[in-house]
Amino acid sequence: MNGQFGLYTLIWLMVLLWSANFIVGKVALREFPPLLLGALRIALAGIFVAPAFWRRIRAGEQFRDRSDLALLVFLAVCNVGNQMLFLLGLKRTSVAHSALIIGIGPIFVLLIAAASRIDRITMRKTLGMLLALGGVAVLVGQASAAEQAQATLAGDAITFAACVLFSMFAAYGKSATVRHSTIGVNGFAYLVGGLLLVPVMLWESRGFSFAHVSTAGWSSLVYMALFPSLICYLIYYHALKSISASRVAAFVYLEPVIATLLAVAFLGERITPPLVAGGSVIFAGVYLTERG
Repeated sequence: MNGQFGLYTLIWLMVLLWSANFIVGKVALREFPPLLLGALRIALAGIFVAPAFWRRIRAGEQFRDRSDLALLVFLAVCNVGNQMLFLLGLKRTSVAHSALIIGIGPIFVLLIAAASRIDRITMRKTLGMLLALGGVAVLVGQASAAEQAQATLAGDAITFAACVLFSMFAAYGKSATVRHSTIGVNGFAYLVGGLLLVPVMLWESRGFSFAHVSTAGWSSLVYMALFPSLICYLIYYHALKSISASRVAAFVYLEPVIATLLAVAFLGERITPPLVAGGSVIFAGVYLTERG
């Protein structure tokens, strides 16, 4: 029981940190262009994880098997692509649209994992995910006209592409946990991703005035690199060692609820009947999925 309690406590922490990323990301995008922000975020996450990754190498963790390397490179590309496209999409769409599109992700995770025979589709999981997605739609429906006006078709399409990459990362990541530690998988992903993005970083830095970035801008970048990028993915892979990919991914549905509650706490927004109704439906859907 204690092991399960500790695991789900970490998962709740992961969801909380990811939920705040919607708001923090909007703040950071006021000062950084999205491609530069994404490249800096990945590179900084790589710097943060490098000492622990090096210790794993010295302790004997190996990255020489070709099939393993192919999987790890694929996961690194999915991880980097997801985070870069998320920022590009968030720049061009509303938080509400972004939350709804990302809510489709757990369904993709279940379908991909089932097709790969990593997971299995059950009636409870299917109904739970559809129920939770309906709750997200209720929450999105209460977004203000001003917020809805921020959404564009291009932004929604980019966010959808990010969702697909995250789904592949989440589904196939289960296989990587069999042979490698959470530090090993994430360290490989961020160090390889950081190296791949060096040309993007150099190109986007041309003419950009880093001296004019405010404390809030730098703090947002550090938050995004350390918590949603590194800490959350470490928790995610740790959870994959114990439960199925679809069950871990189902917690993504809680992000719009928590993001809205954070807006109530810090931005003065009100608790409304759609928030209570949508949140209740989402919680019911996630519970049903977890029982599946």
